[in-house]
Amino acid sequence: MQILNQLTDDQLVALYTDGNTKAFDTLLSRYQDKLYSYINFVVRNRDLANDIFQDTFVKAIVTLQKGSYTSTGKFGAWLTRIAHNLIIDYFRQDKNENTVSNDAQEYDLLNDASLAEANVEDTMINEQTLRDVRRLVDALPDNQREVVFMRYYQDLSFKEIADITGVSINTALGRMRYALINIRKMSVDNGIALSLAV
Repeated sequence: MQILNQLTDDQLVALYTDGNTKAFDTLLSRYQDKLYSYINFVVRNRDLANDIFQDTFVKAIVTLQKGSYTSTGKFGAWLTRIAHNLIIDYFRQDKNENTVSNDAQEYDLLNDASLAEANVEDTMINEQTLRDVRRLVDALPDNQREVVFMRYYQDLSFKEIADITGVSINTALGRMRYALINIRKMSVDNGIALSLAV
């Protein structure tokens, strides 16, 4: 497994298509957290995110086994594109798109040992700021929210975002621009101090 971790994605894909299942396990462990975070961020429902996550990897396995995958050096972006398409398919089939929820969690000050070492007030302020930012991002239109997540949480380039979402780079940049304008406006309206840059 140690040696497999040192291989590139394309090398692991080649090994997997030649029958080495541990190569796919390495790819899975390499991308599962990032991919699941993306899916869960978009659909805002853990059960649905789990289903789409599993469907993404099933579709990836089928495509690899058929020999239909084209090596581009961007296996992670390819997986995200599959997930993106599955999410779109789900929402097309589901007529009631507003059934998803985003459960906010509060600190349990009595049972959180990590607070004992940090300044409780600073920790609470940081957490409140993160919740405020998340609330602002959640209030964005879906296409803007998705671009913000891909750019800031997944650290994808605008070219990768454009490829995954199936739009031009200019459209991806435009969505980010409008997202930042909307976030700034909402932050002013809500009295939240932010510093955002593309």
